[in-house]
Amino acid sequence: MNDAQAKLTVRGLKVFFGQFLALRGVTMDIAANEVLGIIGPAGSSKTTFLRALNRLNELTPGTRVEGTVLLDGEDIYHPACDPVMLRKRAGMLFALPVPLPMSIYDNIVYGVRLCGVRTRARLDELVEQSLKAAFLWDEVKDRLRTSALRLSGGQQQRLCLARVLAMEPELILLDEPCSGLDPISTARIEEALTALKARYTIILVTNNTKQAARVADRTAFFLMGELIEYGPTNQLFTTPHDSRTDDYVTGRFG
Repeated sequence: MNDAQAKLTVRGLKVFFGQFLALRGVTMDIAANEVLGIIGPAGSSKTTFLRALNRLNELTPGTRVEGTVLLDGEDIYHPACDPVMLRKRAGMLFALPVPLPMSIYDNIVYGVRLCGVRTRARLDELVEQSLKAAFLWDEVKDRLRTSALRLSGGQQQRLCLARVLAMEPELILLDEPCSGLDPISTARIEEALTALKARYTIILVTNNTKQAARVADRTAFFLMGELIEYGPTNQLFTTPHDSRTDDYVTGRFG
């Protein structure tokens, strides 16, 4: 893949927390309208990489970033880049769902209202559109004014996904979004991701190699802050180039 084809172009990306080098010169191209799975053992800086793509790491004091990250050819670390606008373009879903203590409807439109959208018809449209895309509409359409806190854990996570989608991002960044969910809820999230890649670029950090095998078009294996291997998921899982990748995906990693 060349730079012209990439949605994201990452070159020599390093992230320091104080003197600690967490991410060690990652270089990769991420295509549009694909699901990229990121796997690796705990402490491999998978989340650090994800947070580098919307500049959340810099909210931690002492953080320093080197290298280049281009989103559609624009340097996201250039002084002229507004981090708030960047995070609108690159929405993030965390491991634990964090619904706001308000109605389902108000959860979805919270960020949209902050961005100045006030027209009721437009808000209604975004709520329905986002909930359908998150595979949650049929379950909540008759109780949009009830508290989001009354939803199950799996429903709350899909609600948080819908809240991200209402902002109409270009990237969806997911940090182990199914780690606390049951198999049925996990399947619903995976179903949503498979459908969403037609419109979005999706980057999924997961500790579940089987999940990466199911939903990711390409997969990257991180180890101790380094990108060890990156390629089509089928290839990486069946004929990896690095023995450490093979050990990890087959469960022999020690």
